[in-house]
Amino acid sequence: MNRYMRHLVIAAACALGPIVAAQEPLDQLTSAEIANGERLFNAHCAICHSIGGTGGRGPNLTIQPFRRVASDDALVAAVNFGIPGTEMPAAWALNAEESRQIAGYVRSLAAVEHVELPGDPTRGRLVYEASDCTTCHIVNGQGRGIGPELTDIGRRRSAGYLERALVRPAQEVPEGFLLILAASEGGTPVEGMRVNEDSFSVQLRDINGAFHSLRKSELTTFRKQFNRTLMPEYASKLSREELDDLIAYMASLRGE
Repeated sequence: MNRYMRHLVIAAACALGPIVAAQEPLDQLTSAEIANGERLFNAHCAICHSIGGTGGRGPNLTIQPFRRVASDDALVAAVNFGIPGTEMPAAWALNAEESRQIAGYVRSLAAVEHVELPGDPTRGRLVYEASDCTTCHIVNGQGRGIGPELTDIGRRRSAGYLERALVRPAQEVPEGFLLILAASEGGTPVEGMRVNEDSFSVQLRDINGAFHSLRKSELTTFRKQFNRTLMPEYASKLSREELDDLIAYMASLRGE
């Protein structure tokens, strides 16, 4: 199944989600069903959302309600079919009842006590601006979109993930920001994030925001740099207090 057809299947499944998933409310699940939902969550979902749903590469699920999946039926459909246009994949290995049990466990996470961060968001915003983060990132329409948009980063990423992304960014490269080095014979090498790629060409966006469309047959160098990023390391650029403040500011960004 090609990518286009797969997207059509996912979109159709999500549209039908409320129809196929409509059952009794998730708060009617038994403690045994919730426990099994936790076991399934740890096996299938914790790789992105972490044990306990506190967030990592995926959003913190203890912060509810969710904007995209407000109802129980929508949450079950999201677990089962994923969310098109996001990094949330479909869970093809799960049946309808298992998806429902995972959704019930996720609903139970709303009772988890939230951890207060040590930093100050107001000071963190000043650190963000002083560190020229707006040259690559957008928050509420302000900045440049070379790197990931951060308007709702606090909903999508945990504080621990944010710290790792600031201190060791090459280990936390977001999906869709693969860095590629390419050059043609006698030409100037081009380094940038992959925008699109097929069998014959690749399109890149460099650090200045310029786009480059290159034919692979004309390239003498084509290197995918999985462990590199244009994001600088801030471990040596910021004090511990400044880093805590910056993390607190980013964690406060929820697109509200």
